[in-house]
Amino acid sequence: MKRWQFWVGLLISIAFLYFAIRGLNLADFWQAVKSANYWWILPGVAVFFVGLWVRAWRWHYLLGPVKKVPTRIMFPITCIGYMGNNIYPARAGEVLRAVVLKRREQVPISASLATIIVERIFDGVVMLAFVFLNLPALAKVSSFESGFVGNIQNLALIGTAIFLAALLVFLLAAMFPRTTARLGGWFIERLLPPRAREKTTGIMLKFLDGLESLRSPFNILMVFFTSVIIWLLETVKYWFVMQAFTFSVSFFALMLLNGIANLATTIPSAPGYIGTWEAVTRAVLVAFGVPGAEALGYGVVLHVALWLPVTLVGAYLMTREGIRWSDSLRQEARSGETEAGGEISDKESNK
Repeated sequence: MKRWQFWVGLLISIAFLYFAIRGLNLADFWQAVKSANYWWILPGVAVFFVGLWVRAWRWHYLLGPVKKVPTRIMFPITCIGYMGNNIYPARAGEVLRAVVLKRREQVPISASLATIIVERIFDGVVMLAFVFLNLPALAKVSSFESGFVGNIQNLALIGTAIFLAALLVFLLAAMFPRTTARLGGWFIERLLPPRAREKTTGIMLKFLDGLESLRSPFNILMVFFTSVIIWLLETVKYWFVMQAFTFSVSFFALMLLNGIANLATTIPSAPGYIGTWEAVTRAVLVAFGVPGAEALGYGVVLHVALWLPVTLVGAYLMTREGIRWSDSLRQEARSGETEAGGEISDKESNK
């Protein structure tokens, strides 16, 4: 609460909430929410957890070269991580699941974080692919009557360039680990004080270990394929939730919504992506002719359906593990790689 990032995110969320409700008749919004058939949420939640299992399998696959951890163990850790993203600022759930995995399976935090970053890059590429599959529809979305400002098509192009560049950097780092280690070592020697060099080098080498799965073209294809399945399953959840309301748009329109709304969650905001999600969801659906009040009602219900179940399940699993956020997790995330320095000489000789 004392960190400036929290307050900046809160202000951004308030600004987006203003765009989400501006010009709406709130009575119409409340009527849309009250009259929804919430039984359709149940199959949507079930599909979401199937997608979460696929995410756990993808993570198990990416971590394979570091340590073979069964998907049944990765699944609850994945749920804990998504719970952390929902309630802690700055996507702290990503670090949280890396720390929990280290506690349970002794996987180095830096290696876990490398695979998690790879996940996010592939997620971004797939979401942008969803957007570009609907480029003709994007012509409608370039200026919103909802008040959301910006040319989404240009933003998608910029986002594509960023994600593809990041993917290229990680692929090169995975394919040429020795060159990357030498280059990283050069920067470490010149930019860091002597007392931090050994530990930082150890973290870097373990991080490179986490990228080992990207050295195989087959592995890259498998990660991309599972990423597509994950986001298609999430779009299916969007479809189920839409059945609870009176409007109807195509599955491809929901794919577009999925891509744009999730990319919008990368904007700094309050925990749980409050505001950014609602404003963008309303804007996209309004572009497809959905009344603003119903579009916002759908966005709020979908947000709760995406947020609440995994947060409750993740909180239960975290409690079952005997872990509390105040249980020095942040300190463990910072110091969990202390042992890396002792392995540096072996790593350097092998690489």
